Amino acid sequence: MTETTNTTTNGVAGAASDGMDSGEQPGSLMTLPAATQHAIDTQQRKNRFLRRRDVLLSILTPIAFLVLWEVAAATGMIDSRVFSAPTLIFQTAFEMIRDGSLFVHSWATIYRLVLGFIIGAAVGIGMGLLMGLWRPLRAAFGPMFTALYALPMIAILPLLLLVFGLTETPRILAVAISVFFVLQINTTAAVIQIDAGVLEAARSYNARGWRLFTSVLLPASLPTILTGMRVAAGMAVTVVTAVEFVAANEGLGFLIWNSWQLFQPSVMYVGLVAVAILGAVVTFGLVWLERVVTPWKYARNKKRKKHS
Repeated sequence: MTETTNTTTNGVAGAASDGMDSGEQPGSLMTLPAATQHAIDTQQRKNRFLRRRDVLLSILTPIAFLVLWEVAAATGMIDSRVFSAPTLIFQTAFEMIRDGSLFVHSWATIYRLVLGFIIGAAVGIGMGLLMGLWRPLRAAFGPMFTALYALPMIAILPLLLLVFGLTETPRILAVAISVFFVLQINTTAAVIQIDAGVLEAARSYNARGWRLFTSVLLPASLPTILTGMRVAAGMAVTVVTAVEFVAANEGLGFLIWNSWQLFQPSVMYVGLVAVAILGAVVTFGLVWLERVVTPWKYARNKKRKKHS
């Protein structure tokens, strides 16, 4: 039996060797690679199909929604006095762009949003790093910040108006405060979750102070911080819009609120669309920033997808 097996094995090996010498590859050696390659090609075709399908769905779905909305408004299925037809909204937006009023309101909101976000992010990340590195500071401020985070940021606005008056300062500070808490919590958690073994290994290589911060702490905590920035950006857009509802004479929030009071629904929809576009632009900008400053994260994900 053993001799038969050895003879068979030698025969197959000899045939394979002969086939390879003559330029022909034996079927038993080609079957597995060919099947594997076929499976890889099939999976790649499937992935391409899914990506194209997702892109088409993301484009066609809002178009279909707008068409249905237009038809419903034109046929009286919905009250066009409340739900203005998309064509009327586009016409209103075009007129507001032409007379410059939309740019005035958009710029006022962008100014408050960007300045408030930068101030809140800088202070929040700095405080989060300190609290993550220094336990007494975390014990002193952690419970208080946790309690204040649960407080709706718009509720702080009356206090800010009382202190600073009806100026730009309370509007910007309301945004900054909302961003601060999100990034302080995310940054503190990011630093605490760094593996103690990694820090010990870095210190054994004399990585201390600024070198430890730039080579270990910042790269390890950066993905979580950037995720927090995306969350904070969405919250900042919400807060600045709400603040402009009640404490501003210009801005997209004021535009929405004022048009509602004057019963100008088409103008109100223009304001809502502008806020949605602003939020999307900010989010995509932060996603781009995340790809630029943490390239290793996306390279690892790409390699993982390639091997899956």
